Amino acid sequence: MAEKKTATVTTKAAATKVAKAAPVKKACTAKKTCATKTVKTVDMAVENIGFRAGDVYQTLASEAQPMTVAQIAKAANISETEVLMGAGWLMKEGKVAAEADKLVLA
Repeated sequence: MAEKKTATVTTKAAATKVAKAAPVKKACTAKKTCATKTVKTVDMAVENIGFRAGDVYQTLASEAQPMTVAQIAKAANISETEVLMGAGWLMKEGKVAAEADKLVLA
Protein backbone atom coordinates (compact mmCIF):
# COMPACT_ATOMS: atom_id res chain seq x y z
CA MET A 1 0.00 0.00 0.00
CA ALA A 2 1.22 3.42 -0.84
CA GLU A 3 0.81 6.31 1.52
CA LYS A 4 -0.81 9.40 0.20
CA LYS A 5 0.91 12.62 1.10
CA THR A 6 -1.28 15.66 1.44
CA ALA A 7 0.14 19.09 1.08
CA THR A 8 -1.42 22.15 2.66
CA VAL A 9 -1.53 25.04 0.27
CA THR A 10 -2.48 28.48 1.49
CA THR A 11 -3.05 31.33 -0.84
CA LYS A 12 -1.64 34.76 -0.29
CA ALA A 13 -5.17 36.19 0.08
CA ALA A 14 -6.06 33.69 2.79
CA ALA A 15 -2.86 34.50 4.67
CA THR A 16 -3.57 38.24 4.63
CA LYS A 17 -7.13 37.70 5.84
CA VAL A 18 -5.81 35.83 8.84
CA ALA A 19 -3.25 38.53 9.52
CA LYS A 20 -5.84 41.31 9.30
CA ALA A 21 -8.43 39.49 11.38
CA ALA A 22 -6.46 39.60 14.61
CA PRO A 23 -4.66 42.90 15.09
CA VAL A 24 -2.35 43.02 18.07
CA LYS A 25 -2.97 45.78 20.59
CA LYS A 26 -0.19 46.81 22.89
CA ALA A 27 -1.44 47.54 26.36
CA CYS A 28 1.48 49.36 27.90
CA THR A 29 5.11 49.85 27.09
CA ALA A 30 8.00 50.06 29.47
CA LYS A 31 8.34 53.81 28.99
CA LYS A 32 4.66 54.60 29.55
CA THR A 33 2.70 54.03 32.71
CA CYS A 34 -0.79 52.63 32.57
CA ALA A 35 -3.42 54.82 34.15
CA THR A 36 -6.37 53.18 35.80
CA LYS A 37 -9.62 55.08 35.95
CA THR A 38 -11.51 54.90 39.21
CA VAL A 39 -15.27 55.01 38.94
CA LYS A 40 -17.23 56.62 41.73
CA THR A 41 -20.27 54.62 42.69
CA VAL A 42 -23.52 56.47 43.18
CA ASP A 43 -26.01 55.56 45.89
CA MET A 44 -29.26 54.94 44.05
CA ALA A 45 -31.43 55.07 47.17
CA VAL A 46 -34.52 57.26 46.93
CA GLU A 47 -33.36 59.34 49.91
CA ASN A 48 -30.02 60.06 48.26
CA ILE A 49 -31.66 61.12 44.99
CA GLY A 50 -33.97 63.41 46.96
CA PHE A 51 -30.99 65.02 48.68
CA ARG A 52 -29.26 65.52 45.31
CA ALA A 53 -32.46 67.12 44.00
CA GLY A 54 -32.25 69.54 46.90
CA ASP A 55 -28.62 70.29 46.06
CA VAL A 56 -29.51 70.97 42.43
CA TYR A 57 -32.47 73.18 43.38
CA GLN A 58 -30.45 75.19 45.92
CA THR A 59 -27.62 75.70 43.44
CA LEU A 60 -29.97 76.91 40.70
CA ALA A 61 -31.80 79.18 43.17
CA SER A 62 -28.58 80.73 44.49
CA GLU A 63 -27.13 81.38 41.01
CA ALA A 64 -30.46 82.69 39.60
CA GLN A 65 -29.46 81.83 36.02
CA PRO A 66 -29.58 78.82 33.69
CA MET A 67 -26.68 76.43 34.31
CA THR A 68 -25.25 73.37 32.56
CA VAL A 69 -25.00 70.02 34.29
CA ALA A 70 -21.22 70.44 34.61
CA GLN A 71 -21.63 73.90 36.20
CA ILE A 72 -24.16 72.60 38.71
CA ALA A 73 -21.95 69.62 39.57
CA LYS A 74 -18.98 71.89 40.21
CA ALA A 75 -20.96 74.44 42.25
CA ALA A 76 -22.78 71.81 44.34
CA ASN A 77 -19.69 69.57 44.68
CA ILE A 78 -21.51 66.47 43.43
CA SER A 79 -21.02 64.26 40.36
CA GLU A 80 -22.73 64.88 37.04
CA THR A 81 -24.63 61.61 37.46
CA GLU A 82 -26.05 62.85 40.76
CA VAL A 83 -27.00 66.16 39.11
CA LEU A 84 -28.90 64.29 36.40
CA MET A 85 -30.72 62.13 38.94
CA GLY A 86 -31.68 65.18 41.00
CA ALA A 87 -32.71 67.13 37.90
CA GLY A 88 -34.93 64.26 36.81
CA TRP A 89 -36.62 64.29 40.21
CA LEU A 90 -37.18 68.06 39.97
CA MET A 91 -38.44 67.84 36.37
CA LYS A 92 -40.98 65.23 37.44
CA GLU A 93 -42.21 67.63 40.13
CA GLY A 94 -42.28 70.52 37.64
CA LYS A 95 -39.70 72.62 39.50
CA VAL A 96 -36.95 72.56 36.86
CA ALA A 97 -37.10 72.92 33.08
CA ALA A 98 -34.49 72.36 30.39
CA GLU A 99 -33.55 75.14 27.99
CA ALA A 100 -31.21 73.98 25.21
CA ASP A 101 -28.38 72.38 27.20
CA LYS A 102 -29.03 74.19 30.48
CA LEU A 103 -31.31 73.71 33.47
CA VAL A 104 -33.43 76.55 34.83
CA LEU A 105 -35.95 76.85 37.64
CA ALA A 106 -39.50 76.57 36.33
